[in-house]
Amino acid sequence: MATAAEGQYYVPHKARWPIVGSIGLTSLVVGFSLRLNGNESTGDNMMLIGLAITVIMMLGWFGEVIKESEGRIYNAQVDISFRQGMGWFILSEVMFFAAFFGALYYARIYSVPWVGGEGAGVVTNAVLWSDYEAAWPTNGPEAIGGQFQAMGAWGLPAINTLILLTSGIT
Repeated sequence: MATAAEGQYYVPHKARWPIVGSIGLTSLVVGFSLRLNGNESTGDNMMLIGLAITVIMMLGWFGEVIKESEGRIYNAQVDISFRQGMGWFILSEVMFFAAFFGALYYARIYSVPWVGGEGAGVVTNAVLWSDYEAAWPTNGPEAIGGQFQAMGAWGLPAINTLILLTSGIT
């Protein structure tokens, strides 16, 4: 563990945890893809190995950060840097969701009606799909996505809501 002289900015030592995390997550994803492609035994083993490496990485990395914090290595400048970093992270998440919902808005309000033939002199409907009906939600031409059905409230929506609410506690 690196130490900082009084009044100097703390520069951490070289960490091995990012590469360990990359190996763990890559093993997890490769194992999952093997399982999806019919190689269950190898895929399951690789997923378990990847999960174990990822958990070891998280425990080790978080342990080092906690030791550095408890060891009073960080000064006020580092504390401000951490807080600004978290602020930038939250801002980037807000911007990501703004872009995501902006794209959804564009698809709903502009794209679907345009492909359906609305607008001045637009012949997209006749060129692409003459039988396309501009309705939202769209499941593609010729009902490629199948028919929509209402989802029950106590299945996946309840689980997602529970995860969202409990994540706010932490």
